[in-house]
Amino acid sequence: MEFYAHSGKGQTKEQWQKLKDHLTAVAEMARVFAERYGAGELGYMAGILHDVGKYSAEFQAKLDGKNQRVDHSTAGAKEAMARYGELIGKILAYPIAGHHAGLADYIGAGDDACLEARLQNTNIPAYNNFESELKELIKNKPGLPRLKADKHEMEFSCFMLIRMIYSCLVDADYMDTERFCDVEKSLKREKGLPIHELEEKLNTYLKEIISGAEKTDLNTQRANIMNACVDKASLKPGFFTLTVPTGGGKTFSSLAFALKHAKINKLERVIYVIPYTSIIEQNADVFRKALGTESVLEHHSNYDYKEGSDDEDESDYRMKLAAENWDMPLIATTNVQFFESLFANRGSRCRKLHNIANSVIILDEAQMLPVQYMKPCIYALAELIKNYNCTVVFCTATQPALFDDPPEGFKLPGGMEPVEIIEKPKELYKKLKAVSVEWSGEKETEVLTAELAKCKQVLCIVNTRKLARELYDGLKKTENSGIYHLSAGMCPAHRSERIAKIKEKLKNKEKCLVVSTQLIEAGVDIDFPVVYREIAGIDSIAQAAGRCNRERKIKEGGRVYVFKPAGHKAPPGFLARTAGVAKEVINLNENKDLLSLKNIKEYFEILYSREGEGLDGKNILKSINNSGGRLEYPFKTVSESFNLIDNKTYSLVVRYDEKCDEILEKAKFSPYPGSFARKLQRYTVQVYKQDYDKLVKAGKVKNFRDMFFVLEKEAYLPETGVSVEELTGKVPENYIV
Repeated sequence: MEFYAHSGKGQTKEQWQKLKDHLTAVAEMARVFAERYGAGELGYMAGILHDVGKYSAEFQAKLDGKNQRVDHSTAGAKEAMARYGELIGKILAYPIAGHHAGLADYIGAGDDACLEARLQNTNIPAYNNFESELKELIKNKPGLPRLKADKHEMEFSCFMLIRMIYSCLVDADYMDTERFCDVEKSLKREKGLPIHELEEKLNTYLKEIISGAEKTDLNTQRANIMNACVDKASLKPGFFTLTVPTGGGKTFSSLAFALKHAKINKLERVIYVIPYTSIIEQNADVFRKALGTESVLEHHSNYDYKEGSDDEDESDYRMKLAAENWDMPLIATTNVQFFESLFANRGSRCRKLHNIANSVIILDEAQMLPVQYMKPCIYALAELIKNYNCTVVFCTATQPALFDDPPEGFKLPGGMEPVEIIEKPKELYKKLKAVSVEWSGEKETEVLTAELAKCKQVLCIVNTRKLARELYDGLKKTENSGIYHLSAGMCPAHRSERIAKIKEKLKNKEKCLVVSTQLIEAGVDIDFPVVYREIAGIDSIAQAAGRCNRERKIKEGGRVYVFKPAGHKAPPGFLARTAGVAKEVINLNENKDLLSLKNIKEYFEILYSREGEGLDGKNILKSINNSGGRLEYPFKTVSESFNLIDNKTYSLVVRYDEKCDEILEKAKFSPYPGSFARKLQRYTVQVYKQDYDKLVKAGKVKNFRDMFFVLEKEAYLPETGVSVEELTGKVPENYIV
């Protein structure tokens, strides 16, 4: 009897994919993927066993057209346990059992989907026909990779190894199935240019920029930073820090380090991890200009690629395919996409994991990782370095005090000690110092508005949209022009137009008063002579200061004033705690330079020591280590707990201009409306659930083909964006974005 893995549309049975062919192809591909970190035999065996349940008569009848559900994944997991015992058997059983449904918890409270229950399940179709076809392929017990981990870290290392084997299996299964079912799609997968060619392109691009740059002290320092990065690139893979003040050219310098380091150490890709979706487009555009569009993948929540489109170009399609498994030399992504994938349990999120191995990972503004996830994030990064041949660069203007003087109970796994790329960061800090930052005390809204109105050019950054609106409305009463508002309540297209207008005003030395929430603090290349910043964490204050005298054109330095708004509290939670620690540091130090290296170090020391166990606030590591050496891991529970953005938000498309209306009109008649998600991202805003509900109740949200939710034009103000407060009469007090 012949056994098949997949039937093809319009094919005769003789043309169907034979099951043994599928299993051996997936096994060989998974072996190649996993051999990069010494787990080739495990990858191979996971591939051979993953579909042995398809040898059942029930599954073959399903392929013949019988309408029935057949569990074909449990069989391979049970076979792995029976043949290879508790250790290797479990390492294989998790990915095999979950290659469709996702990695399960080992133990579940009354849950028959947990791995323990599935391994004990005797009510699965008989699959013993596999013996005759696969006997020679499964006789040898696969070996384990030699993991670098002490006894306290071995649980986490095994947890990550299972996830990596899962990634290899799922990606190989997808790829081989695609080759059979969709040959045209498979042939369109491309990998971009090799690393050495990208380095050559970057060097050529940088030479042109440097040759045309002004001969200023700032550009001299930027060149020195670049040279330091290029020099250190010859070191072997490991953990690096790059501490460069804002305006020092970290983006290009870190990229130059990454490409040269990857070339020398034969690493396969560079992954640039950025804190905010709102600024990733800017960085990705910079990379594309330097390296070309064919080798740069931009992947984040707004790039939720959908199948099919009636107007999709070849480049878009290739990038959509690359987003599935990150098989591209340069990836620009977000903290959320990167770290949540490292702890996710679904195949769609985990396919990319094996391609993170052999990479240089640049964490831009690494101090912005949420504190309650800091410990599991650091452990995951250390694991990638120790056992998956990665280099990690913590790239910041204000390096967290995790490494020099770590808080109690925290240490880098494996006794790692990061290498600082800049030889004398303290001296560099002094040389690039561009502003004075001082405490300005508590201010009534009217007083603050009056101070801002006296300035010719000023940026005021606050913590909540409520205060931003109050200040903006107050300024509008005193001035007729040159006043601008920025918040994430404005769609990206709107914000981009507004920022371009602000830059034009600044360049022409015209009046320009801007009130913004903290979205302007990271990645927005903008330069004011004066900045006001509501009290927040010192890292946020440093980011705000980076928007002041950025190009060092004010010889005596720019001015940054930190204030507490009277009658306004910081939103509860982490923002309030960081603001409290910053105020504590301010009170402890009489010196006016709030951003002195001493203050920055003191801030992080107090914050991390006070957070204590809060560095693993969701007990991610604790739940993994509870296995007690039995490999009984809660993969599904960990995935559900690891959410860098806790607040549930909804995406709304704003009909901001004619271009948006044109896109919606095309989507209206397309058989693939979801494929327009990428084009609509510049017109998409995120709102919290409570505000989404209010907008729906007021009839301001329309369902568009069950694919998008479109905001009515009257609920979007041309100056300030989404207008929930117009419906309720007030802005929520703690509305941060």
